[in-house]
Amino acid sequence: MLQLKNLRKTYHVGDTVTHALDDVSISFRDKEFVAILGPSGSGKTTMLNIIGGLDRYDSGDLIINGKSTKNFKETDWDAYRNNSVGFVFQNYNLIPHLSIMDNVELGMDLSGVSAKERREKAEQALIKVGLKDHMHKNPNQLSGGQMQRVAIARAIANDPDILLCDEPTGALDTKTSVQIMDLIKDLSKDRLVIMVTHNPELAKKYASRIVNFKDGKILSDSDPYNGEEKADSFELKRTKMSYWNAIKLSFTNIMTKKGRTILTAFASSIGIISIAVVLSISNGFQQQINTTMSKALAQYPVAITATATDLTSGPQNTSTKIAKNNGYVTAKQDQSEQSSHNNTITEAYVNYVKKINPNYANNISYQRATNLNLLSNNNGKISRVQFSNSDPNAGQSVAQMRSQAMSSMGIGSSVFPTALNKNKHSFLKDNYHILAGTWSSKATDLVLVADNNNTVNINSLKNLGIDVKNGEKINLNKLVGKTFSIVSNNDYYQELPTGMFVPQKANKSMYNSGKKLRITAVIRPKSEDSMQLLATGIAYSDRLTQQIINENKNSAIVKAQRKSNTSVLTGQRLNKTEKKQIMQTLGGSSIPTGIMIYPNDFDSKDKVLNYLDKWNKGKSKKDKIIYTDMSSAVTTMTGGLLNGVTIILIAFAAISLITSMIMIGILTYTSVLERTKEIGVLKALGARKKDITRVFDAETFILGVFSGLLGVAIGYFLTFPINSIIYRLTDLSNVAQLNPVHALILIIISTVLTLLGGHLPARMAAKKDAAIALRSE
Repeated sequence: MLQLKNLRKTYHVGDTVTHALDDVSISFRDKEFVAILGPSGSGKTTMLNIIGGLDRYDSGDLIINGKSTKNFKETDWDAYRNNSVGFVFQNYNLIPHLSIMDNVELGMDLSGVSAKERREKAEQALIKVGLKDHMHKNPNQLSGGQMQRVAIARAIANDPDILLCDEPTGALDTKTSVQIMDLIKDLSKDRLVIMVTHNPELAKKYASRIVNFKDGKILSDSDPYNGEEKADSFELKRTKMSYWNAIKLSFTNIMTKKGRTILTAFASSIGIISIAVVLSISNGFQQQINTTMSKALAQYPVAITATATDLTSGPQNTSTKIAKNNGYVTAKQDQSEQSSHNNTITEAYVNYVKKINPNYANNISYQRATNLNLLSNNNGKISRVQFSNSDPNAGQSVAQMRSQAMSSMGIGSSVFPTALNKNKHSFLKDNYHILAGTWSSKATDLVLVADNNNTVNINSLKNLGIDVKNGEKINLNKLVGKTFSIVSNNDYYQELPTGMFVPQKANKSMYNSGKKLRITAVIRPKSEDSMQLLATGIAYSDRLTQQIINENKNSAIVKAQRKSNTSVLTGQRLNKTEKKQIMQTLGGSSIPTGIMIYPNDFDSKDKVLNYLDKWNKGKSKKDKIIYTDMSSAVTTMTGGLLNGVTIILIAFAAISLITSMIMIGILTYTSVLERTKEIGVLKALGARKKDITRVFDAETFILGVFSGLLGVAIGYFLTFPINSIIYRLTDLSNVAQLNPVHALILIIISTVLTLLGGHLPARMAAKKDAAIALRSE
């Protein structure tokens, strides 16, 4: 039962006050046909809107099945309109861009009715109103009477308790009016029907009860009802429009304006096109750089040293903000020290490295701290010489190693890599060619390494006992064939009565007792683009170092040092690390201080890194071995400048994206104005403010996605003429390449920006008054 108790509704327009409802009280039966008559402005439509929940009363109460609506929230009224009320309007108020079936199903969309049940109920409602043969048409294919029947079908499809009809025959001819009235009369057998009309004859012929209105008051009631108040038995089922239905509703509206939509999407996509082109060119040039670098750096080593930098730990604070002078300074450990990691290279790890697939990295160099007891014989004069004081990379940080390897300014010798499979790549032959002599084949064969300009570090030559001046040219034949003697510890060192050891005086007997080494070749890098991976000076194989270690590991000095915690050379107290280092220097340990792994090509490098990563799985931080990928460090530095330029260009192109966002906002606002009546219809069917917002957000979402796709597509096709122009100017082919990931990100950016631009007008649409929206044209 529906009851109105002392309802008042007043409108204020300027200084004019209109009492649309003035203390109106009336009750309605659950099943009856009530006609409300009265002149224009009498308050009958206001009462109909209040009963339907489209308008709010100022005071009094509206009671539905015993439940007061005084404390109804906005969502309660939405649910009430959807669950309990069906509207039939004078102008039909069908949504033109939806089919007849979709119009009828719209209210049930908000009720959460399943698609199958929705379709069945819509078909039944259309059959009931006599439109069985028209249910798959669009509204513009129907006559006025047929459209009113669709409106009635929409009103009854959700089986409401109350059917509200506002001048349902006002826009129809006499014959059609009779048909519609017969239909409404039939519907009143199952529910309460309240009809507002100006036509007394229609009211008397069809209505079972006539209520006359004037100046906001009830003048007469032909069949008053004073039923007893019921206990509260009213239940509300919350409404919610799904995202899919919102998208569907907006998509059909957009498709009615294809031309405007395409032009708007194109204008909105200009920013996306600009950024897509910039990214394509940047990405292409980066790939060109990577390709060029990969050729030069294909065998640039992966370095494993005693001390490495762990980039995953330690503070990464790069702030350049200047602190205030507070009168003090803070003592703090250097950031590089905090991220420093000590690699514990073991025999097991060395054996693991040796098992690398030769197809990925065939050449490996082992840096050892073993001292070489070297003597030279220059015209009978025996003297101590050095390839270097120690291995150039021993005990150095990764940063120092990288700097030395890249600049090729290391003084002394290098150990050239050993091939895992001698039938595959040879490091020296792949990267160097001979200026004089022949390739080394024995462990005792040495090579002298020059740079691209055929120069050798003067200090390296002096360390070999060659008297040379700066800039002096040395005949290659003077260098090839030069011999040295490497002496064992037992012949090189003398034990004192104190237990200390000192080198013996170099003499011919000592020289003759040693193993003879010979420079067999002078080599240099193959081309000016080749990275000089070996320092200029003497280079020798790891086999030589291993022979020295095997010969010296049981020497007297090594045995003495193994038992003592003080240096047998200096008498200095040693800690565990220092003792380990001096044992390595004396040849008492075969564990290398560093390992350099040379990938066969740039693609193989990733497989080498994956292989090294497997060793660290499941190990604690201190037991992990941290490596340095030198080629990545170089390519990262090279790409930094290009990235900076790209960011600046994107920033300029992004300005057009802001313009696009504003344009979408204007377009959405225009759409709100165009669809004002549709907003009223949706609200009459029970749509919440959120649902209205969702409908217009869905429209901007579709436009955003379409703009993004259009922009990416145009940007992609523009790469073809751009590539043609770049090729003519630089001979570089296929430079502009749009990364699929970048394309996806651009579509997402386009969608997000259009959603932001259209959301404010969408919120404005949601706040529109339903009754006013329904009266708009």
